Amino acid sequence: MIQAIRGTKDTLPVEIDNWYFLENIFRQVSDTYGYKELRTPIFEKTEVFSRGIGDGTDIVNKEMYTFEDRGGESLTLRPEATAALVRSVIQNKLANSGTAQKFWYFGPFFRYERPQKGRLRQFHQYGAECLATDSPESDVEVILLANSIIKSAGITEYKLLLNSLGNDQSRAEYRTALIEYLNSHKEGLSEDSCNRLEINPLRVLDSKDVRDIAIVQDAPVLSDYFDEESKQHFAKVTSMLDALEVKYEISPKLVRGLDYYSHTVFEFQSSALGAQDSFGGGGRYNKLFSELGGKDTPAVGFAFGVERLLLILEALKLLPEAKPDTDIFVVSGSEDVQGYAFKITQTLRNNGLRVTTDLNGRSMKAQMRASNKTGASYAILIGEDELANNTVTIKNMQASTQESIPFTDLNTYQFNIK
Repeated sequence: MIQAIRGTKDTLPVEIDNWYFLENIFRQVSDTYGYKELRTPIFEKTEVFSRGIGDGTDIVNKEMYTFEDRGGESLTLRPEATAALVRSVIQNKLANSGTAQKFWYFGPFFRYERPQKGRLRQFHQYGAECLATDSPESDVEVILLANSIIKSAGITEYKLLLNSLGNDQSRAEYRTALIEYLNSHKEGLSEDSCNRLEINPLRVLDSKDVRDIAIVQDAPVLSDYFDEESKQHFAKVTSMLDALEVKYEISPKLVRGLDYYSHTVFEFQSSALGAQDSFGGGGRYNKLFSELGGKDTPAVGFAFGVERLLLILEALKLLPEAKPDTDIFVVSGSEDVQGYAFKITQTLRNNGLRVTTDLNGRSMKAQMRASNKTGASYAILIGEDELANNTVTIKNMQASTQESIPFTDLNTYQFNIK
């Protein structure tokens, strides 16, 4: 038997309503904030991600699904959306109007990593990006959008961690001081952190290795290197969140995993996920456009892991109740009435009702058992008498009552669907 690839998962019919539940929230809340959906291809030229995400990141070095096509071009299944979306915005000249442009996305992404609960090799993300504005207000707006989505799903207990990476100049000065400090403790660092030391030293700050955590405790603090612009930007973000009564925790070691971030970064965590408690985050990225060949365009955004959101909803028992498979089950008594039964079925479907009928030639008794299993609110019984008299017999499965009506009254009949 051929099985699904390790780290991928089928979404079965019994689960699909949970996905629809979240997708509808993504769409509705995004719309209220004025964000428009943008869809990119699931594979791009490899340089979109190697240049955009950064050669020093684990994603580029270890996790990308990269292959050479028949034309000899290096292509990569998208491991994240921001770089791909920026490529699209540059190519289609979507950020040239002089006003903020706001987009959201949803879809599958791909990373080669060790599969575990809430972490797959094909996973799904929702995200939103606010482009062509460097204001602290836009940082706050994307955090508010993320908060609105979480709360619309019914989740009330979670953490919002917040930090600032400062601007390029502040971060460069800090980077020098951090490398000097880490080099003085290099013998105690993990192998991964030693490898990151010269390429992406800020990533050492959020290492989960106990050896690194102990060393990082006494590392220089990024905020001590902020210039006035960096201080003012972050102060405006926090003061606005305070005024809006948005709860957050300052997390000085929060740096996120991608090279393109600057100024505000944030992350959402839920204890319902256990040790791997992060389910989303983002931040500001003012240099990504120029890295991908566009003009300097400030931007800020975030993403949620959809599978992780579903795990939280499941753990907190917030998923919607499963709906019955069908509203009405049409039961036909013999082959002679099949044509009439299909006519009734299509009439009801044209009125927006979910209708099922037997396709296996089973007895009426077997069909009634099937009707019960689907959870149908009504069964419509069609036999020789109904065919001869052009009528239908309607059985209310909840009340265990039934009545006969002319076929011509079917369009106006008031079905009370549970």
